Amino acid sequence: MSDLKTAVVYYSATGSVHAMAQAAAEAAEDAGSEVRLRKVRELAPEEAIASNQGWASHAKQTQDLPEATLDDLEWADLLIFGAPTRFGMPAAQLKQFLDTTGPLWGAGKLVNKVATSFTSAATAHGGQETTITALNNTFYHWGCVIVPPGYADPIQFQAGNPYGASHVSNNGQVPPGQVELDAISFQARRAVGIARALKVGLASA
Repeated sequence: MSDLKTAVVYYSATGSVHAMAQAAAEAAEDAGSEVRLRKVRELAPEEAIASNQGWASHAKQTQDLPEATLDDLEWADLLIFGAPTRFGMPAAQLKQFLDTTGPLWGAGKLVNKVATSFTSAATAHGGQETTITALNNTFYHWGCVIVPPGYADPIQFQAGNPYGASHVSNNGQVPPGQVELDAISFQARRAVGIARALKVGLASA
């Protein structure tokens, strides 16, 4: 049984964020954490999904993946969130899930958990940094310890985003490449290490 528990919670329409979420989950697991990979519930109407081939295809491919619940957040020591950017903010599907966490927040169940986030946008400068910092606003309210990747590894000088791993999908046409996947993997490993150290420190305090 692992000494650390990680929940990777994400929303993805055409698969870019999903690929990064998988990489994060695998890296956290390789770093010795027990991991739950969870998508959030889709809110878009069926006709909207069907109108976009990539969206419809990805929805079918991931239809059996478990949906996130509040129990996943309470269970975890480390929370890794990913969402595509929508007008510089997290996609509504993930935001709606975050908006259901009031009971956990009110009971102090999210205090001192480690949190980190990542994103994908259709275009360069399409809101990657603002989406990540917007997600972090929620973590401040929860009382989490936010762990960014910074420039704490050589991959970050290639990826170039110290706030969190990010990807430019060219309107869903380009999947995350090796640099993006290595960046989110590093971010996940770093977060696992800090979450483990924090958990040990708090237990001995």
